[in-house]
Amino acid sequence: MSRDSAKDVDSTDADHRELGEGLLSDDMGPSSAAAHLYRGEIHRMRFWRERLDQTTYWAIVVISAILTWVFSSPSNPHYILLLGVAALTVFLFIEARRFRGYDIWRGRVRTLQKNVFAYGLDPSQGLEDPEWRMHLSQDYRTPAIKISVEEALAHRLRRVYLPLMTLTLGAWVIRVTAFRNQSWPRSAAIGDIPGVWVTVAVAAFYLVALCVGLRPRTWQSEDELHNRNVGKFRSEE
Repeated sequence: MSRDSAKDVDSTDADHRELGEGLLSDDMGPSSAAAHLYRGEIHRMRFWRERLDQTTYWAIVVISAILTWVFSSPSNPHYILLLGVAALTVFLFIEARRFRGYDIWRGRVRTLQKNVFAYGLDPSQGLEDPEWRMHLSQDYRTPAIKISVEEALAHRLRRVYLPLMTLTLGAWVIRVTAFRNQSWPRSAAIGDIPGVWVTVAVAAFYLVALCVGLRPRTWQSEDELHNRNVGKFRSEE
């Protein structure tokens, strides 16, 4: 390699090294680059938030239609409500998968809020994470899902699906006890499956959902609703 070519390579390397110097440094306010980065992450987070809302919307629509139809006539079979619970379970897993993606963008937004904007507004409180730049850089280099499937399921169960499942299974209990000519457990039978076995399966499913959704855990997802300091930092009027 000639001397002139070597100089050109060294000059190019120096330009690349200097390109990112000072970007989002600890002693500077939010720059235009940080603002654009933050705006982009907000857009991604909002997109995935809308995908979550769409799944919830269709789950509510399906259950509303099933409840209306089942109680519209005494001859309508009760097991349609159990099919509704099965549909809710499918929606739950779809939404949990989407929530794991949403948490990636939500985590990046919260990192910038806590360590750039909050620090810029009040530096006396210090940084939330002194190594946030390294962590955020690593997340951009190799994006990875931060929460487990079980935690995502628990989050969506607590927010949406446990109330819907409780409502649907409660309606099923009323349907097989108060709106049937036969007495329970015969009224809960589905074809050749005895009513006792159907009831045991429904109870076991609901207990598993309660265990997954309500058991104590250390949350890894970024969500202020897990914070108990409700109204703690509200300014007095």
